[in-house]
Amino acid sequence: MKSEPDQFGIADLARVKVEPWTGVRSYFARAHMRAMSVGDAVLFHHSNASPPGVAGLARVVRTGVVDETQFDPDGKYYDPKATRDNPIWDCVEVEYVATLLHFVAMDRMRAEPALSDMLLLKGMGMRLSVQPVTEAEYEAVVALGDTAPPPPPPRPAKPVRIAKPPAAATAARAPKPPRSAKGKPRKAAKAAATPKSEKGRAAVRSARATAVRHATSPAGKPSGKQPGRSSR
Repeated sequence: MKSEPDQFGIADLARVKVEPWTGVRSYFARAHMRAMSVGDAVLFHHSNASPPGVAGLARVVRTGVVDETQFDPDGKYYDPKATRDNPIWDCVEVEYVATLLHFVAMDRMRAEPALSDMLLLKGMGMRLSVQPVTEAEYEAVVALGDTAPPPPPPRPAKPVRIAKPPAAATAARAPKPPRSAKGKPRKAAKAAATPKSEKGRAAVRSARATAVRHATSPAGKPSGKQPGRSSR
């Protein structure tokens, strides 16, 4: 039997002890309640929860109870077709038995081989608020409620990001030659600057010719060349 825990949960049944199972508006669920007998065991299921699952146990203590909520025009479960002389909806009364030591979530029930045929885990059964459970299925769920669930699998470790090593220092480059104002490399200076004027160039040529003459003439003899003139 399903109920939303924020509306009426197993803790609420433990507080009030006995409660009529009102508000059922499915003809299939009503048929399942009409098939119940006093003394039938009940799995109290929390629906629309996170996660949904069986939270406790109850027992049927009365059958054929008229559902009073069908006559309340301001209520959520009002049915204008229902009358006191001809009610449409009836229910059972259940009493609190126990709260399971361990909540049995739907995923845990799906993983249990003994519950592979349970209507709760299949098709339309997942939508019905009241549905049949076999004795073997009841015992299997109770056994799960007495056993602690396995711990959740560990979360995958986050990848460790390794910082990149600093870039290797670039090899020292040879110093670039000095540049001129126009950005062109300057040529290496000559051993001796060449004069730019014609008079200066003539003097240099004369000096070179004199040096050659002295190097080739006999000592003490004039070379026959007049000083101050180029040999060219």
